[in-house]
Parts: sequence; structure tokens; C-alpha cells
Amino acid sequence: MTHQILVLGAGYAGLAAAGRAAHTIRGNGLDARVTLVNAAPDFVERVRLHQVAAGQSVGVHPLTTSLDGTGIDLVVGLVEQVDTERRTVRVRTGREDGTAPLERELGYDTLVHALGSHEGDAGVPGVAEHTHHVATLSGARALERRIREERPRALTVVGGGFTGLEVAAELAESHPDVRIELVTRGRVAADASPRGRSHVRRVLRRLGVAVREHASVCEVDAAGLRLADGSRVRADLVVWNAGFGIAGPAAGTGIEVDADGRAVVDGAQRSVSHPDVLVVGDAAHAPGPRGGALRMSCAMGLPMGWIAADTATARVAGTEPGHTSYGYLFQCVSLGRRDGLIQFVRPDDSPVGFVLTGRLAALYKEYVVSSAYGGLRGGQGRADQYLALVRWSARRLSRRADALTRRRGLRERASSAPSPRSPR
Repeated sequence: MTHQILVLGAGYAGLAAAGRAAHTIRGNGLDARVTLVNAAPDFVERVRLHQVAAGQSVGVHPLTTSLDGTGIDLVVGLVEQVDTERRTVRVRTGREDGTAPLERELGYDTLVHALGSHEGDAGVPGVAEHTHHVATLSGARALERRIREERPRALTVVGGGFTGLEVAAELAESHPDVRIELVTRGRVAADASPRGRSHVRRVLRRLGVAVREHASVCEVDAAGLRLADGSRVRADLVVWNAGFGIAGPAAGTGIEVDADGRAVVDGAQRSVSHPDVLVVGDAAHAPGPRGGALRMSCAMGLPMGWIAADTATARVAGTEPGHTSYGYLFQCVSLGRRDGLIQFVRPDDSPVGFVLTGRLAALYKEYVVSSAYGGLRGGQGRADQYLALVRWSARRLSRRADALTRRRGLRERASSAPSPRSPR
């Protein structure tokens, strides 16, 4: 009987999993079929949503084009329930004539959960009612529309991580008449090296973005923010980038999840509680360097999707999948269309001193983003190359850890050795 591989979500990780699985099935003559379920008919380059918010028409691709020639069945609909006992998924789809929605039940032998994440409020009152976000295409478009129609004089971006930086810089460059302030509870660009952080500060000053660091937001209302120290930040519009929530019904399926609702998986992307369920992307708590979870990112979502595809097709072929360790390479940050920061990192994601900045960094970031989508179409050459890089990075970390362990052991043996007696 044909093995049914059902992929939920067509973001970076889901599309990577579906495409690579279908490629392997065709190339090896396996008796399997891939079905991809997505709430919208398009693939969205999520890493470009700050550009969409700034009024640029980028990053949206019809899935029919992306999947052309792959043999993947596409179902456009909203995932409502996953039944891991019966191995079924209930999907709500729309009728072709636009009338009342339909419900479909899809069966699976292997499930790939790639529903990703959505905006989160970090438990702060007023976020849902009084802020915008760029976590989804609809959110980015709603922000663009409000800026265009209402022309706010003061806009505040909450969150000084790399996503918040991209939003603040992009909006400042495209709307120089709007006063923009960036509010963060820690340091701006805290994950960058001192050199990278200094460049970010210079760019923000050039773009006229005011920065307020070490400021915790305790409430958002129609007039702006109330901070933990009792002060207020006045804003006509607030953009929230201070947290993400996990999308989809993983927590209610019996799948083991962590405290944040991310499904705990092994090195083959299998759920530790349900091995026929593979979880990838932001929804997965995948083992990262030094025992932590991999960072939510396109950079890790893509290899997770490719590894899940290899695991799924190994199940079809009756072989045991390999386990993959991941190591980081760099982080890319766009600071408007003409500037950026490429922060190179150690395998454990900690920054090193080497960075690229300015126009070169902007071009580098554009190449990386374009290649990410390009690598999801056609063959698997780019996928294999990128997987080789992240595995090489992981091996570097392992060798370094082994060397540190050996040196520590030598020091301990030397310190515990008896001191030679002095001659009388």
C-alpha cells in the first residue's frame, strides 16, 4: 500500500521537507505520496515581511508554481485537529465557489508538522488590542496599510533583537517623516559582537531611530506604552516584536512538548513520544549545540525540513534514518535596502569578532534570502551543500569540546599527582 507522507505547513521547513521527500521518492522509485497542507495558496518568504510592512511587493510566491513538476498534492486549508491515535488530520477548506467551508479528513503514515510560529504577546496587557506585528503576511500588510492611510507621526517598535532592528530600519528608511523609536528590555542587538553592535547603532542614528534600552513594557494602550519604571512612551502606532507563540495543535495531540509548546524531537526530527510524527521549524525543540534547543530561524528550519524528509523516506524504504547535529554559521540582518550586518558566529551561535557591514552586507543578505527560496525548488544540490555546512560546523564544536575535555583531564591529573620529595 502506498505510504502517505502528510506535511502540514508550507513555510521554509515544510516546503523543504515536502520537496526533498518528493525528490527522493521519484529518484528511488519508492511507493509513497506526499501531500502538503497550507492555510494559504502561497509560499511566503517570512524573512522579507519587514519589507512588506514598508510597502514593498516582495516575498509571495504561488505554491502551484513552487510545486510544479514535483508530484506533490496541495491542499489549501486550515488544520483544525491532529489525531495521532487514528493517524488522521482534519482540515477546513473553502469551496471553489466561495460559499460555506468544507471539512476533509486526511490520513497519514508519516506526519511532518511544520506549522511554525505566530506572534506572541509575552503576557503584556494590551498587545493584542493595540499593536501590529510582522509575524505573518496579513499582519505585515495590515501594518503597511495603516501607515499609508493614517500617516502616523510617532511609531514605536518593541523588541531590540534582529527582527525588531530590521523592522525599525526598514520603516525609518521608507518613511523618513515618521519619528521612530526602538524600545528593548536589554541591549540593542544583544546577540551581535561589540563591532556588530556598534555598526547597528551607527545605522540607527543615521536613519534617525531613537533607542531606549533596558526598558520593560508592562502595558500597551491606545496612546502608547507604559514602562515598568512608571514612565510612558507616546506612540500613534506600536509594532510588537517581543515574542512568538507556537502555531498549530501540537500541544493537544499528546505529543511531548517543552514549556514553550515546542515538540521535543530527536536528531532525526522524530517526536520523542510519537516516532511517526516529525516536527520541524519553529514548532520543534530540536537538540542544538551544547544541549539547548535550536534557535527559531529560517537558517535552522531548512535543514530540519531536509532531515525530516530523509527520515520519512527512510521509513518508506525500511531503513534506519541517520541523526544530525547542527552547528550555526552566521546571522544576517538587513538595515534598510542599502545597509546590513552579517554576524559570523561560532557553532554554538555565539558571535565572533568578524562581521560584514554596509552595502556588502546588504548584498550578502539578499543573496542568502534569494538562495533560500531558490533552494526549495528543483533539485537538492543546494540542500546537500547547506546540510554539509551545518554538519561541518557541528563537528567543529564537538572537536573543540573534546579538546577542552582532554586539556581539563591533563590539568586535573597534573594537579593530583604527588609532588616529588625534596632531597635531604
